[in-house]
Amino acid sequence: MNYASLPEAVLAETTVEEPAVGELAALPAHSLSVVVPMYNEVENATALIDAVQAALAAYPWPWELIVVDDGSTDGTGRTLDRRARETGTHIRVLHLARNFRQTAAMQAGIDASRGDVVATLDGDLQNDPADIPRMVARLLAEDLDMVAGWRRQRQDGMFLRKIPSMLANRLIRRVSGLKFQDLGCSLKIFRGSVLRQVRLYGEMHRFIPAWLATVTSPSRMAEEPVRHHARRAGSSKYGISRTFRVLIDLLAIHFFLRFGTRPGHFFGGIGLGVLFVGSLMLAYMGVLKLTGHEIGTRPMLSLGFFLVLGGVQLLTTGVLAELLMRVYFDVGRARPYRVRAGEGSETPGEAPAEAGWHG
Repeated sequence: MNYASLPEAVLAETTVEEPAVGELAALPAHSLSVVVPMYNEVENATALIDAVQAALAAYPWPWELIVVDDGSTDGTGRTLDRRARETGTHIRVLHLARNFRQTAAMQAGIDASRGDVVATLDGDLQNDPADIPRMVARLLAEDLDMVAGWRRQRQDGMFLRKIPSMLANRLIRRVSGLKFQDLGCSLKIFRGSVLRQVRLYGEMHRFIPAWLATVTSPSRMAEEPVRHHARRAGSSKYGISRTFRVLIDLLAIHFFLRFGTRPGHFFGGIGLGVLFVGSLMLAYMGVLKLTGHEIGTRPMLSLGFFLVLGGVQLLTTGVLAELLMRVYFDVGRARPYRVRAGEGSETPGEAPAEAGWHG
């Protein structure tokens, strides 16, 4: 990508030290998959492939680029296909049947990836592919599971993008417990074996670090300053409305992070509280009735009755949720934990051939 026309101040702010080819060659052997979802980005399609190709041309390990055309209607898919044929077989283009939105497109790319390391970035060229080698080097050198980009000098409009993003990041940090400064940056590097344990649904692509925290420790995640460029072509697919969708998604994140394996505690805790308040109201009404007061027309009688009824329903919902969770873990053979793959590790329930008994 040609950044010659960018202001010198911006270039100075975003300049970072790149690792030498020799340093990359000294890293553990690996393969790299770069996943990029695109929707109606025909102006950036060719430039995106060229930018990734230029950034990784000297990369000493095998790599591939997977571009997911998320049901574009402006010719993005055709442009990607043409440029991929011209560039090489390491450029793969996936065409989704319709616009499934960014999360599904990103999951499709992850499913199609074959690399030990997976990099994700947006297709609007605001993320700089030249940051990928440095981030991969840190992931492997420090034995991490994720390195997320931190856009220190964002080149977005203040009110339309920065303020909502700042508020969303603050809420996400509070709910998820992650201390990252920029959870909304799409440029991230993952250890493939860990990322593939997470499934993305709805619009959960912006919460990948939080979902990743369900299968690995936050201490194995890091944040790296990256360059960020103003959009040069096309139009943004984001708006102020995504802030409200973030709030809704945060509720799901909070539930799955805190109560994903014990839903009975969530529903039961609320149910017991509601049941207790309703019982107090009905007990008070009972005392009034026994002392000769008329209670038939009092709102508290109806409120107490419905609170008791709601509390019982929440308790039974918690029991049903626990039953479903047991079915999920017992019948589906899923486990409520993850073992980190590595030298000397083994699969639970499968003893190595040389294992014996003590005594």
